[in-house]
Amino acid sequence: MDVSVEQKFTTYPDNIALLLHDVRNLIFEVAEQDGITELEETLKWGEPSYISKSGSVIRFDYKEKLPQHFCIYFNCKTKLIDTFKELYGDTFVYQGNRALVFELNQTLPSKELVHCLSLALRYKKIKHLPMLGA
Repeated sequence: MDVSVEQKFTTYPDNIALLLHDVRNLIFEVAEQDGITELEETLKWGEPSYISKSGSVIRFDYKEKLPQHFCIYFNCKTKLIDTFKELYGDTFVYQGNRALVFELNQTLPSKELVHCLSLALRYKKIKHLPMLGA
């Protein structure tokens, strides 16, 4: 784990840190599943961030001002959130064209989230395809 990301995780309440570790692990699992061998982990805007050479940045964070939620952020200049909305509609709660919002106590829609993460990690290769090739 990147040292700055590891430090960031120590700032989260214990239950949030466990939950966000699960999200982090899911990103790495999706990258491995998609054959992405170079996945950079860093802090961007003070948030754990993940980028592959073939993809778009994925970030996530928990903010105390929204104590019952966490978000997974995507580049707002991409077609990612619009595509997620088209594919999955009400499966997710969206924050504009930049984030998926989750309640802390909800069960993550794993199959759908894995697909969204995969699209983001491969975005540069698929952005020209209708519906990102979904």
